[in-house]
Amino acid sequence: GIQYALGGFGLIMQPRLRLFVLVPLLIDACLFSLGIWLVVSQLDQWITHLLPSWLVWLEWVVWPLLASVIFLAVFYTFSILANLLAAPFNALLAEQVEAYLQGLPLPPFQGVSSLLGIMGRTFKSELSKLWYMSKWMLLIVIITLTPGLNLLAPFAWIWFGAWILAVEYVDYPMGNHEFYFKDELSALRLYRSTAMGFGAVISGLMVIPVINFIAMPVGVAGATAFWVDKIAPHHRQRS
Repeated sequence: GIQYALGGFGLIMQPRLRLFVLVPLLIDACLFSLGIWLVVSQLDQWITHLLPSWLVWLEWVVWPLLASVIFLAVFYTFSILANLLAAPFNALLAEQVEAYLQGLPLPPFQGVSSLLGIMGRTFKSELSKLWYMSKWMLLIVIITLTPGLNLLAPFAWIWFGAWILAVEYVDYPMGNHEFYFKDELSALRLYRSTAMGFGAVISGLMVIPVINFIAMPVGVAGATAFWVDKIAPHHRQRS
């Protein structure tokens, strides 16, 4: 999974693909800038509300844990929002990357009418993903807000982020081939370790300043390579 995540850097730099990277990159940059500002301006206030009074004497130990939890929660939330807004453009980028990887001519952009069609398909897919994510996020938020249990919260957020980002990005190439959300989950479970490795690297890229601005297109390109190399051949064998 690591090789697919890092391989996304090389893919988005290909001259034939750069144009399709532009919109996802701009959306990612704007939202992550907002997330950074929110964390920097509100961190102390949020920690004050989350830190139980009986743990004040351990503030020097608990503060870094709570800061990590808040940091991860904000960035994963903004990542979900960024992917929701950029979904049609990510699907278009995945289509172009797949053609490039297979040595095929890049599909011509069909204009606004084509983009509207992609928006309809990706919106339905994004709703399915949001419902799936919200169930797991609710559980992790409960862990985060429960005294004692919240010491496990950073690890829960890391696990959640790695899996959800793998689900998020593999959806774009698979959605282009009209696979439904349940099919995507089944496919990723067959390659769980690869999916978790991929998602963990993308999670790490999201928290590196400047690099986080291009994490989304890198994730889309890397997930498309994952689909072409592993998931698509498996589906062809089954059929």
